[in-house]
Amino acid sequence: MWLLDVGCGINKIPGSIGIDRNPASRADVLCDLDRFPYPFRDSAFDGLEAVHVIEHVSDVIRTMEEFHRLVRDGGEVHIVTPHYTDFSSFCDPTHRWHLNSFSLRYFGEDHGGFGYYSGARFAEISVHVRLLALWRWLGFELLVNGFPRYRRFWEHYLCYVVRGKVIEWRLRVIKK
Repeated sequence: MWLLDVGCGINKIPGSIGIDRNPASRADVLCDLDRFPYPFRDSAFDGLEAVHVIEHVSDVIRTMEEFHRLVRDGGEVHIVTPHYTDFSSFCDPTHRWHLNSFSLRYFGEDHGGFGYYSGARFAEISVHVRLLALWRWLGFELLVNGFPRYRRFWEHYLCYVVRGKVIEWRLRVIKK
């Protein structure tokens, strides 16, 4: 299985091909993640990992389109980012985007009528939100992740009190 580790830093996934802009990283390929296309052919990878990367790029839509281009039909994209209510979302001055668990919906069936922003399509395999420890211990994380309607209610009304920590998406690439 060919796996691309985007923004791998010093913790590159063993067996993957790592790309990063930082020469001090363990990247196999150095490239600016805001310059497209990345130096790989279309559908070159079975999967892609972007852990704490999407919040740093200059254009989320264009980056998602590039992820779509690089991963074969049916391949999996795994994205992790801070939830916008977590302190870590705002304490790093290199973070350009502050996302919630619905931020990538434009690329799927539930695009809310805004699917025209991009032709790249992904099917949502899973969305998992980690909450701050107190709320996790009190069982709120189970509610948020176990019931999509409750997650929507939480995002709309409760997330500034019951704060999120990290969002994790697993997406399947759809090419037709």
